[in-house]
Amino acid sequence: MLTALEVFTTVVVGLMVGVEFSVAFVVNPILNALPGDSDQLGRAHGGRMLGAVMPFWYIGSLVLVAVWAVAGWDHHGTGLVVTAAALLIVSVIMSVLLLVPINNRGRTWTPENRPEDWKEQMNRWDRYHYARVAVIIAAFALLATALT
Repeated sequence: MLTALEVFTTVVVGLMVGVEFSVAFVVNPILNALPGDSDQLGRAHGGRMLGAVMPFWYIGSLVLVAVWAVAGWDHHGTGLVVTAAALLIVSVIMSVLLLVPINNRGRTWTPENRPEDWKEQMNRWDRYHYARVAVIIAAFALLATALT
């Protein structure tokens, strides 16, 4: 049963990493290259869509990793799992303090009501997101290593 939990947790975290990596290095660069207001409209829609799903995914991933750490306390790799959990906690804190406030503003913007500095705010969100992606990649790598 522990093996199934380990594999399921690693897959869930890995998929989350893949989505966030894609946002950072595929979706946002595509949106940035679109003409006119398409970038801002796409980011607002993405903020609404992913903003509704990602909190559950982040917290769910953290809960799964915590359960793995507790259930496998006497097993090989527990230190790696606990460290991965700590990194996921960091990612949740980063999200709540840095990314969510910008996302909550940006998802309501339209070309008519967006602030003049909307691009600077999106660039700030991108920088924070790159850091968060690095943190969750590290957590995923630790989980994958703990499986071996």
